Amino acid sequence: PRKYRLGMLDERIVPVGSKARKAKNPIGCLADRCKTGVPINMVWWNRVTENNLQTPNPSANEFIPKGGSNSRLNNVSQSSMSAFSQALFSHPSMGSPATAGLAPGMSLSAGSSPLHSPKITPHTSPAPRRRSHTPNPANYMVPTSASASVANAVSQPPSTGQVIQKETVGGTTYFYTDTTPAPLTGMVFPNYHIYHPAAPHVAYMQPKANAPSFFMADELRQELINRHLITMAQIDQADIPAVPAEVDSYHSLFPLEPLPPPNRIQKTSNFGYITSCYKAVNSKDDLPYCLRRIHGFRLVNTKCMVLVDMWKKIQHSNIVTLREVFTTKAFGEHSLVFAYDFHAGGETMMSRHFNDPSADAYFTKRKWGQLDGPLPRQHAGLLPESLIWAYIVQLSSALRTIHTAGLACRVMDPTKILVTGKTRLRVNCVGVFDVLTFDNSQNNPLALMAQFQQADLISLGKVVLALACNSLSGIQRENLQKAMELVTINYSSDLKNLILYLLTDQNRLRSVNDIMPMIGARFYTQLDAAQMRNDVIEEDLAKEVQNGRLFRLLAKLGTINERPEFQKDPTWSETGDRYLLKLFRDHLFHQVTEAGTPWIDLSHIISCLNKLDAGVPEKISLISRDEKSVLVVTYSDLKRCFENTFQELIAAANGQL
Repeated sequence: PRKYRLGMLDERIVPVGSKARKAKNPIGCLADRCKTGVPINMVWWNRVTENNLQTPNPSANEFIPKGGSNSRLNNVSQSSMSAFSQALFSHPSMGSPATAGLAPGMSLSAGSSPLHSPKITPHTSPAPRRRSHTPNPANYMVPTSASASVANAVSQPPSTGQVIQKETVGGTTYFYTDTTPAPLTGMVFPNYHIYHPAAPHVAYMQPKANAPSFFMADELRQELINRHLITMAQIDQADIPAVPAEVDSYHSLFPLEPLPPPNRIQKTSNFGYITSCYKAVNSKDDLPYCLRRIHGFRLVNTKCMVLVDMWKKIQHSNIVTLREVFTTKAFGEHSLVFAYDFHAGGETMMSRHFNDPSADAYFTKRKWGQLDGPLPRQHAGLLPESLIWAYIVQLSSALRTIHTAGLACRVMDPTKILVTGKTRLRVNCVGVFDVLTFDNSQNNPLALMAQFQQADLISLGKVVLALACNSLSGIQRENLQKAMELVTINYSSDLKNLILYLLTDQNRLRSVNDIMPMIGARFYTQLDAAQMRNDVIEEDLAKEVQNGRLFRLLAKLGTINERPEFQKDPTWSETGDRYLLKLFRDHLFHQVTEAGTPWIDLSHIISCLNKLDAGVPEKISLISRDEKSVLVVTYSDLKRCFENTFQELIAAANGQL
């Protein structure tokens, strides 16, 4: 009897001695396996049999990962700080806050992966690769007793019917036992790609539309399109000559905010320097970044780069990551540039909630006693409390990570908090104050971090109070009493107590962890909302996951059909296998009803393309345009013609014919 081994690339039984080679079929798939067991993988088919065997392992996995992906992640005084860092309420027994420095900690979210030990079994060995495969849907239906752990399979002799397999990878020979359970008898899976309806937990999550949707929601699509548009935006260099073509390793600069006039003298209220912001592309990795330029700043001491390196290690979902800091003269003067991750479509909290002067004036009259007392919040235009708590959870989470790393935010201000989407917050411009206000006379650059961290909590309290009043007027000292009355009337006692705690000086050093009991179970509400949002986005992704594969099929079909000439043969596209593909194209797009009107059915087009991609044995009738010929073929025949013809075109394009 002839011996066989298990080919790991697509898990088929192949004869020993046959040469395994990667297939040339460029059709990538993500779908259910065929009824006959033919796997439909994202990797290339591995046709390794010498007799074109059609009997693969029925328990083969659908997806073989191609290894781990490499992440691309590779003159202001302290008294002139923003008003958001000054306490509003003073404790009667409170002296000056302690200024002892905190020891720098490690960021909870900035850990790096350890290097793999060379003594560990390489990831290309059969066993680890088999464990990393996407599980076969049939395996979920197998009784528990039918499956055994890999460790048991290795340590115990193989049972009856199990065969020790051998494979050589990278010059190393591996022996292993195939413990993949066989599917139960009677289980039938579709033999071509199909579209399933929405999952029940998503279908009942939001109001149903009048008709079922086969594509992602228009709101999500428009948001993504806007982000792509902003990411790809460019300027005409002739119209804006003040923007240089290149700054260090960045090019294609695009202003993200109005450029300050050349003769501007006044400085920004936040940093004490004139600043500007640009989107730029890094020539090293071709990724977009946000450049924050500090005009006219000359860096005289590089000791502050110790703090910059600490900021670069912080990775958090609510913090805009700092990538690098450098000096440049590309703008015609000494400038300091901070490079951050670019989040397209983001707007500041100031522009989202506090940029309506008329509304602010209206609420100011209502709230500060010029007219009647405050109305209920559903009539006064105040923000819903759930939104305010969502912001509190995100901002406190960002502060917790920053303080744990031994740093201080120092930019907890509505003008420096980005809002993307509906409620996603990110703290921007971190690390700028640490460089601009760096004191060379300090032996320990972290000595004042404890004081700055206390100021962060006060700034957080001011942001929350401004959101609760829906006006920046509420954080002015003369309006504090009325502002707190407004919060007391319209919001819960937990929100009022949180604001009072953050804005009142205590006789001890406070921590952001102190407000966690005030947030309480609302944290679970935000976690639930985030997971529900993830479910909706995954469902929208499932609607679009097959589009790339179908587009590749149509693109290849278009390169074959109606080609005027090939290899000096003008009838090439009308003869042989190409004629079948031409009739199949008519079967796809050019059918008519009994009355002679065009028959347009998107489901028919998608279904036929999926069957062609899978090569199912189903038969179809292809009728010539003169209706004198009828050809009965299977989709497997059409797929063979399709692949052979396209490979012929590829060979000619590569000069092999």
